[in-house]
Amino acid sequence: MAASLSCSAGFVLGMDLGTTSVKVVLLDAQSKTVTDSKSFPTNSDTSSTSDIHAKEQDPSLIISALDQCMGSLPKDKLKKVKCIGVCGQMHGIVLWKSKSGCEWLSEDHEIIRFIPKDVSQLITWQDGRCSADFLSSLPKPDSHLSVATGFGCATIFWYMKHRPEFLSGFSDAGTIQDYVVSMLCNLDKCVMTGQNAASWGYFNTTTNKWNTQILKDACFPVQLLPVVVESGAVAGHTSSEWYGIPAHTAVGAALGDFQCSVYSCMTDKGDAVLNMSTSAQLTFSMPAEFTPPNSPDPLSPIAYFPYLHGSYLAVAASLNGGNVMATFVRMLDSWMKEFGLEVNESRIYSQLIQSALAQPNTDLTVTTALLGERHDPTSSASVSQISPSNLSLGHVTRAVCRGIIENMASMMPPQSLQAAGVRCIIGSGSALSCNTVLQQEAERVFTFPVVYGKDVDSAVGVAMVFNDQT
Repeated sequence: MAASLSCSAGFVLGMDLGTTSVKVVLLDAQSKTVTDSKSFPTNSDTSSTSDIHAKEQDPSLIISALDQCMGSLPKDKLKKVKCIGVCGQMHGIVLWKSKSGCEWLSEDHEIIRFIPKDVSQLITWQDGRCSADFLSSLPKPDSHLSVATGFGCATIFWYMKHRPEFLSGFSDAGTIQDYVVSMLCNLDKCVMTGQNAASWGYFNTTTNKWNTQILKDACFPVQLLPVVVESGAVAGHTSSEWYGIPAHTAVGAALGDFQCSVYSCMTDKGDAVLNMSTSAQLTFSMPAEFTPPNSPDPLSPIAYFPYLHGSYLAVAASLNGGNVMATFVRMLDSWMKEFGLEVNESRIYSQLIQSALAQPNTDLTVTTALLGERHDPTSSASVSQISPSNLSLGHVTRAVCRGIIENMASMMPPQSLQAAGVRCIIGSGSALSCNTVLQQEAERVFTFPVVYGKDVDSAVGVAMVFNDQT
């Protein structure tokens, strides 16, 4: 399982199965530069008529977006792919039947692809069915990380109580990225890295083992738990040709998208990374000798995520990032539709930013914990200091952007970054890179230089990880 890779010539394929899109890149193994990059939206969210708190996605649509990406890459380069790295959204869970989780198809006698079969919906990290009362009823984990709604093990516990027959139809479970690795390699049993296992809960990162006895005592179906391997290890080899990539190509065990985004840009111990896409994270690396506490502090906004080679990242992981702006945009869109007006959402975004840039300051206050936070699930958004003079689009947008950044600073204050030796913040993520107002507020709230333009990308990061294993 922990075999090393040999990618000294040819290309490394990196793929990121995200919450809203799939991205693939080809990294030249020798020059370590990205030669090709493709991304397609998944449009995979499904609506639940039974529970408004459910957040699920259709794996078939995610794989369809992956197919679009792969079909757009140069075929001559795909034939020279020496290894494949996969990462994706953490915490979530998809279940499938071993050996029948997909069906392989050939097209034009060349392209071989797979389509999901005997697979559940992906219950994402945004799933909110596990209430605070439900979570408090679960056994205490042997881990330094708390268990929250949307975490794989918590989701299984929820199904055990509310829909036990659902679980009986499957033999394997993993994140969506673990599922793709399992299908590519035709694995008998799902393989998962400690990065993804830690994101599920009930996993001890020090021993690199599941809390098997604790789970057994709670009648948890431990047979669904994946086999855990080191982050950076090989999970297996492709069982057949896939979009021209030869059979028997090494496939790395899937990594977390967050860790891979950090790997793609953090080059110095004095760097912190502020990543903002759907959600938001602020992180810096801990010293090599750091070991996490034995038990979690559920009220602390800081968590310690396993990284690579036994190291950890200190992370303030907020549930509120680009999704707050997206909700603001959807609200305006729905209001305008009630007046019979149709405005493209991209135009709304553009106008919001333009208006806020013309309004460099505001006394309007917006707290943006719209979705709560894992360390404070009851928190919510609010607007205060409202006056007749600060209700323009520019004021409100400026206040929303400021609130998003100030929420991150409340979780990981500038003083704690200074104490950790941080000298520079690298800004990354689609929500941040496309919003100049958020960038201005990040530079105002945090007292460090904020650098943009680095190649900050989970798909690139996972390709770099496995290229660097040689």
